[in-house]
Amino acid sequence: MKTLNLDDVVKYVEENIGIFHEKRILSLDSLRLDQVLRRKNPYLFKAKYFMTAEQIVRGLVDAYLSSNEETIFGAWLEGLAIFINQKVYGGWKSGIKGIDLEFDKDGHRYIVNIKSGPNWGNSSQISKMRADFKTAQKTLRTSNSKLSIVCVNGCCYGRDNNPDKGDYFKYCGQRFWEFISGNPNLYTEIIEPLGHKAKERNDDFMKSYSKRINKFTIEFGKQFCDDNGAIVWEKLVKFNSSIDTPRRKKKT
Repeated sequence: MKTLNLDDVVKYVEENIGIFHEKRILSLDSLRLDQVLRRKNPYLFKAKYFMTAEQIVRGLVDAYLSSNEETIFGAWLEGLAIFINQKVYGGWKSGIKGIDLEFDKDGHRYIVNIKSGPNWGNSSQISKMRADFKTAQKTLRTSNSKLSIVCVNGCCYGRDNNPDKGDYFKYCGQRFWEFISGNPNLYTEIIEPLGHKAKERNDDFMKSYSKRINKFTIEFGKQFCDDNGAIVWEKLVKFNSSIDTPRRKKKT
């Protein structure tokens, strides 16, 4: 075990945080109105008394971004966690399906499935993770039958005060970052570097966001508003939920 140099973490974040921001913008720029309209409940907008195209468009885009950014940033944090563990324990990105990180510590091989937060899955998804752990154990013991393997579900934020799940451990927030680094304070120490050039990056993002809102508002008005500018709710519901959903013609 080596002592983690926080300067290495800061440097890694500064050199790689741009990837997260670039993916945010790329995801937004590739978004289509019909794509998000089919995913959202049109009855909810009516029940919330949305009266303008912009209200609906913002609701659609913001809901999409909230979910998508969590996924993008979760993947980015996974990379940071693996980098930190490599520096301290010599860990590596696992090549086994369903396993993100492997490392050796105190005579044990730890296999880690990394998630963003603690409430990441339903019962079937958790069962799949357990199955992946069992498969990984069999794979690793093929070459070393005496290998002591510990399975861990690591969550980058949140808490779980009952980490022992029987066949695996669930470490969240402070427990997770200390587990992979040996540093009990790392979970707070990494927060400051994550803000590297955040304002400049967010300004770029807001330019793309504003353009997308304006573009979708115009498209929505043309498709789902009458000549007086009122929303034609029947048309919107049919687009979202009818058996023969109208689709846009591809440009030739």
